[in-house]
Amino acid sequence: MSLYLQLGWFFRRHANTYLLALVMLVAVALLELSVPYLVGQTLDQLLASSNGDWDITNLYLLAGIGLALYGLRFAWRTVLFSASYRLGSHLRNHFFSRLTKQGQAFFSRHSTGDLMAQATNDVDAIEMAAGEGILAGFDGLLTFVLILAMMLSVIDWRLTLVALLPFPFMGYSFYRISNTLHRHFKDSLTKFSHLNERSQQAIAGIRLVKAMGREQIESQQFDRITNDTARSNYLVARSEAMYDPAVFISLSVATALTLGFGTYLIINQQLTIGQLTSFSMYLGQLIWPMFAFGWLLNIIERGSAANDRLTAMISVPDSVADNGHSERHGSAIRIRDLSFHYPEDNHPSLSAINLDLPPGKTVAIAGPTGAGKTTLLRLLMRQFDANGIELDGKPLSEYPLAQLRSAFSVVPQDPFLFSASIRDNIALGRPDASDEQIAHAARLAAVEQDILRFPKGYHTEVGERGVTLSGGQRQRLAIARALLIDAPILLLDDALSAVDTSTEQQILAHLRQRPAQQSRIIIGHRLSSLMDADEIIVINQGQISERGNHQQLLDHDGWYSRMWQYQQMEAQLHVSH
Repeated sequence: MSLYLQLGWFFRRHANTYLLALVMLVAVALLELSVPYLVGQTLDQLLASSNGDWDITNLYLLAGIGLALYGLRFAWRTVLFSASYRLGSHLRNHFFSRLTKQGQAFFSRHSTGDLMAQATNDVDAIEMAAGEGILAGFDGLLTFVLILAMMLSVIDWRLTLVALLPFPFMGYSFYRISNTLHRHFKDSLTKFSHLNERSQQAIAGIRLVKAMGREQIESQQFDRITNDTARSNYLVARSEAMYDPAVFISLSVATALTLGFGTYLIINQQLTIGQLTSFSMYLGQLIWPMFAFGWLLNIIERGSAANDRLTAMISVPDSVADNGHSERHGSAIRIRDLSFHYPEDNHPSLSAINLDLPPGKTVAIAGPTGAGKTTLLRLLMRQFDANGIELDGKPLSEYPLAQLRSAFSVVPQDPFLFSASIRDNIALGRPDASDEQIAHAARLAAVEQDILRFPKGYHTEVGERGVTLSGGQRQRLAIARALLIDAPILLLDDALSAVDTSTEQQILAHLRQRPAQQSRIIIGHRLSSLMDADEIIVINQGQISERGNHQQLLDHDGWYSRMWQYQQMEAQLHVSH
């Protein structure tokens, strides 16, 4: 029952709602309790009447009770389940809020499929405990107590004690079954997370799977995962199925004992046939409390297993603490002796980095793949924590994350587009932007002509992750989105790799016409996109190996110079062919 103690905050917040539902459940239980008694009274009247003259008032009472039960059952379901749905909504909102506050390190450790499973299946299990569980627990216990009181006080206490002899067996069976169910259901949630993750990957990468002819291999791997999940769910269902036999065996034995001992009491004129009929009906009504207790244990074990997983995930501390209180006024960046390695890797990704980026300056970063260029941008946006970076003269940790990241417009290596219109994707950072502002940003990114070729123009749906667009179009839309935000610092992480040289130069020319106070950091493997920067640094194996302007680096005869010559020769060969 610890689950309900953990959810106590929610029950206190919605105490009036639950109290109203429980009052209606009490009314239902009392009305149901009167039915067997009225039936028994009516039966004794019929047996005692010699000429068929008997009072039909009880029949009217039974009809009225039936109508009242219908209305009350509808009302308490509406009230009780609406409260549990609010719990599910709150948990999902809180879960999503926690995810938005986590940094990159958190998502490196947790798969998308597992997070999706917890936001759906796990929350559903907890939601059911707050609705179905409360119903089963309260209604089952109340009905059991009231029926037992009627059987003891109104019918015959000796017959009641005899009928209850099999019930300890049922209680022990429930204890054993619930422990097994908890273990199997927790395992089934984990297996479902794996299945969810595999499904998400298969759908997202279906084009690659088809292109590489891996359909059969992927299907076999997916079959193994689905079989494991099905086996786990089968064990859960098998555990749940054990509740019913325990109830039926106990009640069957109780019925046999009731009929045997009840017949003995009737023969000795210590019990009437109507009383035995009423007692048998009460005993039949005990089926619901017994099922309710089994169902309650089932729901609690499911909810507890889900709540353990969800609480553990929500309780993970923010990988990047958001405790800053300083106001940002400027945009000057200063980096001194910056060193960093990822949490799961002891090898340094960056070492002894020194860099200044005053307002209006453009810094370009070049270097081989895996040198640490993108890592530097992640540290600037504080996706990971590192010492040695200052913004406007203060460490990054002194600023609230929202205010810090509002200083940057970012175009990542792999631009992400939502399944929405082109207009909505460009206006993602400024939903209130006018159509003219959006069109202006598209022109700066040299993508407007491509947009206007679509039949619906800016209202064209791009599909999931921009699947209907080419790589170059996706990159330019991401650039337009960043330019529309118009933040003090623009970060381009190899953002021109998928466009041709002519388009690249057109975009760079537009960037040079931007406000003079905007700073820029441009990462690129095509050195022609970097040559106009105020300073170019070359990062190799996590360290700055070269720095200077374009001409200085060409005169240095280092990595930059050799790569420039190679790319120029490659361009000439391309033109000659």
